Amino acid sequence: MKTVYIAISADILHHGHINLIKKAAQYGELIVGVLTDEAVATYKRLPVLDYDERSFIIENIVGVKKVVPQSTLDYSDNLEKYKPDFVFHGDDWKEGVQSKIRQNVIDTLEGWGGKLIEIPFTEDVSIDKINGMIKDASSIPDSRRGKLKKLISLKPIVRTMEAHNGLSALVVENAKVTSDEQVKTFDAIWVSSLTDSTAKGKPDIELVDMTSRITTINEIMEVSTKPIILDGDTGGLLEHFVFNIKTIERMGVSAIIIEDKMGLKKNSLFGTDVEQTQDGIENFCEKIRAGKKALLTDEFMIIARIESLILKQGMDDAIERAKAYVGAGADGIMIHSRETRPDEIFEFCDLFRQFAPDVPLVVVPTSFNQVYEDEFAKRGVNIVIYANHLIRSAYPAMMDTANLILENERCKEADDKCLSIKEILTLIPDE
Repeated sequence: MKTVYIAISADILHHGHINLIKKAAQYGELIVGVLTDEAVATYKRLPVLDYDERSFIIENIVGVKKVVPQSTLDYSDNLEKYKPDFVFHGDDWKEGVQSKIRQNVIDTLEGWGGKLIEIPFTEDVSIDKINGMIKDASSIPDSRRGKLKKLISLKPIVRTMEAHNGLSALVVENAKVTSDEQVKTFDAIWVSSLTDSTAKGKPDIELVDMTSRITTINEIMEVSTKPIILDGDTGGLLEHFVFNIKTIERMGVSAIIIEDKMGLKKNSLFGTDVEQTQDGIENFCEKIRAGKKALLTDEFMIIARIESLILKQGMDDAIERAKAYVGAGADGIMIHSRETRPDEIFEFCDLFRQFAPDVPLVVVPTSFNQVYEDEFAKRGVNIVIYANHLIRSAYPAMMDTANLILENERCKEADDKCLSIKEILTLIPDE
């Protein structure tokens, strides 16, 4: 009996998938490699259904003999293991990101005389309609809130970019780079107090109140589906904090990060150049415990940000606080530094993982920006936040355009720096 292999994410099944399965099953016993949740997350959004649910559906389709996990986009491991006579796929992967995967399949099959059979792609499937339905479903607060925890469990590192209004959220939502066999996107959105304040022309001293911050969150949520991490500054008074996190939890925000400082908040990157007061360990632990007690779901995360390295209190103090905050129930730890080299961050990561191997760890590499994401991942970092880069890049671009118009006393010279009128009119969908 001949054996046949196909790989499928089975995230959203349509008649094109069923057609592929039916044709493949005619050639022999059909093995279906269902992509694991980790594999799906490497090239598109989180799967709507988890691996066990998707496998159950596929194994109950007529013609499927066996379902096995495929842990990467590349077929090679499973092909070497099962040595199928045929591999089936649609003919839509000859170009683009999947073309190298296709060639690997052909090269691997040559080892035992196997054959790749490609069938015409099902043209009448409305991918845009399906994606639109998924996007709408993903925007619901109860769906969005739990995404961050799931991403942490599936991906080596969660890539997070700041957004400060609806337009910048669209950038984070739609930015995509294709490299080798991967499609790179941002996984989550950071709603920064610095960039939110700056966009409003206000100083970053907690002057912009929570009501205004919630308005920004709503603007971002309306145009995006990615999980949101909120910069909560110090969290404010404990009595206010417990009410505020109930509100943002209900909205569908995934996490809040609060820093262990008190008094008038100043941006951490000022370090000891300005007066900043670090909160006492027990007092900050009490805020964490009160916040956790106020929550209604297990999905929402309270992440404690340690300022010891920023304020030159030393590594021992940072580690002592990390142990205390984890003990108080913090769902993660963010460690911050204004040093241009990552040495003290790496030292903290190594020490932290000795006593907290499974607690999510967050870094914001604004200063130590030479470190690649995979190096952070090897050190045990789970989330990397690019905390202010969109607004920092937007301001120079706008100033250049303004100066060009002033210099030339007309706007023609600025056209090359601007979106066309048609593009700006169609940037935001009507519905």
